[in-house]
Amino acid sequence: MSKPSHDNADEVPLEQLGLDNFAPYLMNRIMGRYNAALSTEMAALGLTTPQMRSLAVLSVIDGILIRELAVYAVVQQSTLSRALDALVRDGMVRRETDATDSRATRVYLTEKGREAYERLWPHMAASHDAMFKGIDAAEKEAFVATLRTMLRNIRKHDF
Repeated sequence: MSKPSHDNADEVPLEQLGLDNFAPYLMNRIMGRYNAALSTEMAALGLTTPQMRSLAVLSVIDGILIRELAVYAVVQQSTLSRALDALVRDGMVRRETDATDSRATRVYLTEKGREAYERLWPHMAASHDAMFKGIDAAEKEAFVATLRTMLRNIRKHDF
């Protein structure tokens, strides 16, 4: 059952606030369902969630530094390294040393990687649309704007 919302979570213990009013819990549940909805198609492509996230980010920001990809894909760098090793092995991405910093590595989507992403995208879009079923455009726009503000409030990077 839903409990009333409070401005500051630290004023009310979680058991009084309730899970349905605790945004981190709701966001984790939503992302868990989103990832689960994609699991069959990811498995058919031989992809893990970190690999899928990497392909999705690279479809938008190709040639990104590995450390930035870890942030955008929301994956720990050690997990991302293993995911990228597999994507390189499968010919879906390639790594290149950064032209201005020989210690840094950039990651690029290959044609095979783009094809895998394009096969996955309709499922990602359908899962996205399912989340917003019954929510009008103005409410969706306000929600996404709120999420961007929340991210600015907590982020540790300039992106």
